[in-house]
Amino acid sequence: MNRTVKVTTSTKEYEVIIGSGLHYGQEIACVKKSCKAVVVSDDIVSALYGEKCVKELESCGFEVFTFTFPNGEKSKNLSTAEKLLSFLAENGISKSDLLVALGGGVTGDLTGFVAAVYLRGMEYVQCPTTLLAAIDSSVGGKTAVDLEQGKNLVGAFHQPLRVVCDTDTFQTLPANVYSDGMAEAVKYGMIRDKELFAWFENKNYDISDMVMRCVQIKADIVGEDEFDTGVRKLLNFGHTVGHSVEKLSHYEIPHGSAVAIGMVVVTKAYEQAGGLDDSMSKRLIRTLQNYQLPVSCEFTLEDLAKQAISDKKRAGNTISVLLPEEIGNCIIKDMSMEEWIAFISNIK
Repeated sequence: MNRTVKVTTSTKEYEVIIGSGLHYGQEIACVKKSCKAVVVSDDIVSALYGEKCVKELESCGFEVFTFTFPNGEKSKNLSTAEKLLSFLAENGISKSDLLVALGGGVTGDLTGFVAAVYLRGMEYVQCPTTLLAAIDSSVGGKTAVDLEQGKNLVGAFHQPLRVVCDTDTFQTLPANVYSDGMAEAVKYGMIRDKELFAWFENKNYDISDMVMRCVQIKADIVGEDEFDTGVRKLLNFGHTVGHSVEKLSHYEIPHGSAVAIGMVVVTKAYEQAGGLDDSMSKRLIRTLQNYQLPVSCEFTLEDLAKQAISDKKRAGNTISVLLPEEIGNCIIKDMSMEEWIAFISNIK
């Protein structure tokens, strides 16, 4: 049985369709008349699902083009974006045509960003093929590419036309890539849903139910705060330190693993700063280890804290920090950069 989550923002209303064996063409044809459609994917996903996606779109009357780029975070940059933009222009893609992001978070972020800026904006559909993209980056309209100075520093808010999540694609994920997605799933439990956290703690959940519950949490938050000025910041729990880990590792440590480390660092720091016992961080660590996720790294706490100077969540000398009051409830606190560095660096 397919599951549907409705996302309602100030700029757009759309649906996230979750199920096994979804037909990309039929799901997209429900919301878009036949036109030119450009399927964007990396070389690994293209080999696995590109032909299926193209044939299903063609069967519904779309004229399909494909753009493929090398797999990995290192491709999420302005150079790849420029190549895709040139490809669209060379093939006469118009504002009324469609981009289809088939892949993980890098593909979705890149495609969404290009959709936001090409001809000052065109429609796109997210077709996530990783757990991480399905529950996080494909929903909510955040699009971006990286700079040498940091992650996601060039981007735009641009909501998709629809999200089509075929959970069958998770079956071809390497174990470490699936685990990477579980870090974001655990994050949702930490910030909003202690029952969801217990599912992961006890390793007892249905994949489609889990995806729907995570997406619903994100949909609720994005519906309340589309442009990341308030409650949406909760979705960044673990990400400030996580982005530092990614940058310092030259993106050798993947996003989910970096976020797992970030959640542990911030939780430990908050426990120690508040004179609390370490029961929460211990539960978090055990749960992350259920999915073979790292809970520490080789970089010093001071280096992790200082790297956040280039984080996009910084405003002047202030950075918004997400702090876990308890499992299922996080708060947002603004700190000066000096306070932030001291907060992280003093963990014992």
